[in-house]
Parts: sequence; C-alpha cells; structure tokens
Amino acid sequence: MKKRIAALMITAMTAAALSACAGNSQTETTAAAGSSQEAAAETTSDSTAASEETAEESSAAADGDYVIGIGQYAVHGSLDNCREGFLAGLAEAGIVEGENLTVLYENANGDGGMGTQIISNFLSKDADLICAIATPMAQTAYGATKRTDVPVIYTAVTDPVIAKLASEDKTPAGNITGTSDKLPVEEQLQMIRSILPDAKTIGIMYSTSEVNSQATLEEYKAAAPEFGFEIVESGVSGAADIPLAADSLLEKVDCLNNLTDNTVVSSLPVILDKANKKGIPVFGSEVEQVKLGCVASMGLDYIELGKQTGKMAAKVLLGEAQASEMPFEVIEQASFYGNTAAAASLGITIPEELTSSAAEMFDTISSAD
Repeated sequence: MKKRIAALMITAMTAAALSACAGNSQTETTAAAGSSQEAAAETTSDSTAASEETAEESSAAADGDYVIGIGQYAVHGSLDNCREGFLAGLAEAGIVEGENLTVLYENANGDGGMGTQIISNFLSKDADLICAIATPMAQTAYGATKRTDVPVIYTAVTDPVIAKLASEDKTPAGNITGTSDKLPVEEQLQMIRSILPDAKTIGIMYSTSEVNSQATLEEYKAAAPEFGFEIVESGVSGAADIPLAADSLLEKVDCLNNLTDNTVVSSLPVILDKANKKGIPVFGSEVEQVKLGCVASMGLDYIELGKQTGKMAAKVLLGEAQASEMPFEVIEQASFYGNTAAAASLGITIPEELTSSAAEMFDTISSAD
C-alpha cells in the first residue's frame, strides 16, 4: 500500500511538472496532456487496486483472522490459570489459536516498566485486542491504548473501580472492560474461624504499590472483629522485602492469610517455608495457593475466571459488543479448597463441614515449579 501511495505521488509530481511547461510548444502541450492522461489512468488503476486490497483485507477480517496480545504482570499459578482459561473461552466461541488466532504473549515478571514495553510492542504489531492479566498490567494497557481504537479486556483485577478502570456502576472508564477477582472476605474469615477456633490474630502481607491489595486489606480489617480476629499487617515494596517481613510478622500472629497480591504470591514458597518451620498455618485466596501448601481457601477458580474473560473478548472481536459499553463482570460464588497434607503437617484437622462441601481437596503439596 505504501509503495502504491509513493507511486501516486511521483506520478502526480511528474504531471504537474509537465503541465508547467505548457505553452512552450504544441508538442509539449500535447505531451503534457498525454502524460496527464496516463497519470490519470495510472491513478485510476492504483485506486482500483487499493480498493480491491481494502476489500480483501475486510474480507479476511470478516472471515476471522485475529491477533491478540496477552500481557501478564507476573509469574504465578493463578495468573497462568487466567491465561489458560482466557484462551479456552475464546476457543468456545470459535476463535482458536493456530487456526484463526495469533497470540502474542509476554510476561512482565512483576516489572511495571517492562509492562509498558510489552503493551507498546503489541500495538506496534497491530494487535486487534489486548488481554491484560492483573491490575498493574490492566492500568498500563489502559493508559497506552487511550489514543487508539484497540480494546483492552482485563482479568484478575480485584477492584476495577479503585484501579480507575470503571465507575461504581461497573461501566468502563474507556475502551476497556473485563473480570474482577474480588475476594470473598467474610467467607474466608468464617473458614479460618472454623479451622482455628482459638486463633486471635491474622497476619496479612501486601504490596504497598498495589491499590487493590490495600483496598482488600481494609475490608479484612473492617470485617475481622465480627469473627473475633485482629488483623496484623505488613507492607512490602518488593519481593526483596518479603523474607524479613515474613520473619517479623510470624512472631506476632496465629496464622497468615494471603491476598491475591502479585508480589506476595510470587514469593509464596518462601513464606510457606518460614511459616511451616514455626508451625504457623497459612491460608490462601485461591486453589493454586492451596496446592502449594496453604491449608485452605474460600477462593476462586481462576481458569473459570479466564474463560469468562475470553468469552467477553470474543464478543468484542466478533462485533457483537464494544468493550466501552460492557460492564465488568465478577464471579460471585466462592468455593472451598483444602490441603490435608498441609493441615496434617501442622497438626490441624479440617472440619467435615468444610471438606464435605469442598470443590476440591488435595492430599499432597505441589512444587512451585
């Protein structure tokens, strides 16, 4: 297309130059006229070709050839599950990687600066849609795409309103929407009380740079007294702070409770190792944390969350909806997950009232790898 445009410009300039020579002689005039006619013919030919090319491109788009950029903020199980579920949700709608879908996937490894580069790269490669996994990546994608027409679909964003991605009524802040992994705070506290009837203090570690973590922490602090708990908090600025913060926090609490904080969850094996050595139980916020050795969780299924997100993205790609007009969605139902091996190593028995209604129980502790 760019070559044709250049040819048109050269042709037009040549015609103008020849026309400027008009009046010198009848021959020159005739030649100029002939050149103009040729230029016009070439212009018509190029315009026709351009129209045909545009029609071909439109036809290809209508047939469903898509490019999606998936930007993931950090490496850990729940976010990986979101990505897996997202692709499964697209596939259920007929958009399948390797058939009519090209996926550009990059992971920022918890680096905000890298997130910016990732989104810029997706835009430079003409992605039709960007999937942003976790709040920091969603915020970065939203900022980078504001002056484009590229829609953003996010997942694993705990509170889109606090993250300034949506309004209180769930309507999008722009050409961006997705799914929230808001935690069932009261159900989690009730679960901990059932498992640890004598516990008084719960430690929560969180990243001071993640607005969602701070908001969820405040929810826990507000709800804890109703269940007879006191929340002891510890903020960290990065993964390097976690070992010392964990050592300090474990001296003050009866148990630890994880959020979906990306920085903290990425260091969960370190936290679990330190807690186990002190005989302190750790509770997770979703199934992958329980697999790794947290005693239990009233949490979300992140594969299902990803599927829900993929189905939303499919509607946008298929022209059935616009991201700017789709309210964000939340999985309402929390499920119980327990790990009998982790509980037994701490001398804890998970009550039958929980195990009998569990979505899944584990009797081994998985490796973080």
